[in-house]
Formats: sequence, C-alpha cells, structure tokens
Amino acid sequence: MAEIVVVGITDRGAESLSPEARRLVAEATLLCGGERHLAFFPDHPSERFVIKANLIELVERLQRATGPVVVLASGDPDWYGVGPYLAERLGRERVRILPNLSAIQLAFARLGLSWHDAIQLSAHGRPLDSILPAALVAPKAVILTDDRNTPAAIARALLEAGDEDALADVFEHLGGPAERHVAGTLRDLVDQSFAPLNLLIVRHRHTPRPWPLGLPEKSFQHQNGLITKAEVRVVSLAKLRLHERATLWDIGAGCGSVAIEAAALLRYGRVYAIERDPKQIELLEENRRRFGAGNLVVVADEAPAVLADLPDPDAVFVGGSGGQLDAILRTTRARLLPGGRIVVNLIGIEHLGRLVGEESNLDWSVEVTQVSVARSTVTAGLTRLAALNPVFVVTFWRTDK
Repeated sequence: MAEIVVVGITDRGAESLSPEARRLVAEATLLCGGERHLAFFPDHPSERFVIKANLIELVERLQRATGPVVVLASGDPDWYGVGPYLAERLGRERVRILPNLSAIQLAFARLGLSWHDAIQLSAHGRPLDSILPAALVAPKAVILTDDRNTPAAIARALLEAGDEDALADVFEHLGGPAERHVAGTLRDLVDQSFAPLNLLIVRHRHTPRPWPLGLPEKSFQHQNGLITKAEVRVVSLAKLRLHERATLWDIGAGCGSVAIEAAALLRYGRVYAIERDPKQIELLEENRRRFGAGNLVVVADEAPAVLADLPDPDAVFVGGSGGQLDAILRTTRARLLPGGRIVVNLIGIEHLGRLVGEESNLDWSVEVTQVSVARSTVTAGLTRLAALNPVFVVTFWRTDK
C-alpha cells in the first residue's frame, strides 16, 4: 500500500515548502488538494483529485492508490485540517503529516503577541451560535471563517450578544503576496468585506465577563417572581454534572435562568429550553439575547410531545411540567444518554413522596436535597434573615448493574 503524505502549504505556494516536501510533491503520482492548492502546481503531470465536500470519496480513492500520494492542505494539517481525519481512517502507520506554518502562527507573529493562551474556534461550516459562548469570554479568540460566517457577520453577532467593542484583526491570504491586515474594533468590521481566505482575531481589552452562575434574580427579565432562585439554580446545575459538550433539556424553562447559566458552562454544547407559555417565551428570548446565549435553543412547545424532535440529552432539568411530570419522566428516562442525570425541582411534599416512591421501584438511584435559604434584609436599621420557600432538588441516575 502506498504511503500517503499530507503536506502543509501556505499562500506562498511551492516556495513555502521544505526541500523534502518539494521532492515528495514532484514524485507523487496522485496529487490531492483544494483547487487553490493544486493551482500552485499547474504543470504537475500526476493524476489530480480536487478536495471539496467529498472527503468520503477522497478516502476511497486513497485506499486504491498504489503509487506515491501527496495531499496538500493549508498550513498545519492538524489545525482544523484533513491530516487527523485521513490518519484515523487510513491508518496512522500509512499517513505521514508534514506541517507548515499555520495561519494562527503567522497571524500572531505579525501582531507580535503570544498565542498559547488564545482560544481557537472555527465557524467554518458550523453554526455561528456554536462559537459565541466561548468567544465572548476569551481574552484572545482566533476564529476561522467562511463565506457565510464572515468576519463582519461574526463581529455583528458578538456585538448583538452584548460584547464590548473589542479589538479585532482580520488577516487575508496570510503568508502570500496578497496578504492584507485590517485592524480595528468589532464595530469597524460590521460593514466591511474581506477575501474568502481570512482569519479573525478578537482581543478583549478588559477582564472578560464572569461566568453567569448564581446571578441574582434581578439580572433576568421575569414575571411575578416566577424564577428559579439563585441558590437553587447553583445546586441544580451541580447535580446535573454537566460537561462542556453536553446536550441539556430544560423542560418548563420559564424565563430561562437555569438554561442561560447552563449555556455558559456548555462552551461546546447546547441547551434546549422547552416552554409553552407565550409570555414566558417572550421573557426567555429577551434573556437569551441579553446574555448572548447563542447555544441556547428556545423550543416553544409542550413536553413531552415535542421531545421527540430533539437530540438525545446528556442531562435533563425539569423546572415545570404542566401536570405532565410522569409522562415527561418516562420519555426522559428512555432518551437519556449513558451516564446522564435528571434533576427535578419540586415544592410540594405530596409530589416528592409520590415521585421518589415510584422511582425506587425502577433501576434508578434517587437523591433528594432540600435547599432552604435565608437572605439578609434590613428592618428598622437592623439586619435579619428572611427565609425563602424551601425547594426539593431531586436527582435521578441509572443504577449500575
């Protein structure tokens, strides 16, 4: 079987290659790469394979290859590139990767800044809202763009999510003769157009916003005190044991206080906030915009019926059930991914006793935590403690056999 060499190349073309990489390209009987990469070698006599949205076909062609093969890739093929993809599917013993300078290295070299502490994100071929939570809090964010999620579109989305007018740098055609650097702020970018080949760097000048965790109720738009209190929110989120790539269902999301705080923790995950009440949905949408929770999806419908259309969850929070708690739990137990947890907030002792009694007959472990909170208040110049209504935080997880 032929060795497959993935060669990183910059916008300088063949001039950017090492002597070894040039030799390998010259000897290749099959040369693969994007149209831009292949155009650097117009006179190469080998068979060519143009890489577009056809990675499965690429793998099939490489599996049949018998002679020397080179796959050209931008910069470092291990940085959002094709190198690891081919190594995993064709065998690491068969695929060799020769990296070049990556766009992130070149960009930060131009700026004279370190990049070891920069968060690296890609909006290339991905939903833009998937990168917003991480980009909003990062001191330095490096973002790969595409023809839809352009630097202007990303800058606009960050500003609409409440970001400060941060410093922004766009680099076009890094390392090539057409290289261009546009420096400014996010607001400077929103009306500009850039070459398709570009990289966006966003730098926050001040301390990044803190994670919204246990925020006071006044931070959220809510109606008549219908909001999960801060202390209950924190305990409930802790019991869910979320990870940053988790999918969370928040059933009976109300104004969205739990969903929004969860969304901030799930940097690469997603929260589905299910709510049926039109007024609460309006408040939920407003709070989502206020906190820039781009990875929060508002589902304006009733559970459990609407749950059939959602991806399987890693965790489920039930803040309200509309009288459908039994049906909701049957559905969530059946759909919950391995290792997941269900957390239910209850205030009624009758509901608690019935729920715990039913679950004890199933292959599920149950834990009940009562959250009783008293907050300080001043009366007649003296500080006293005023108790809030206690809440039962009930956690379920599947018992290991």
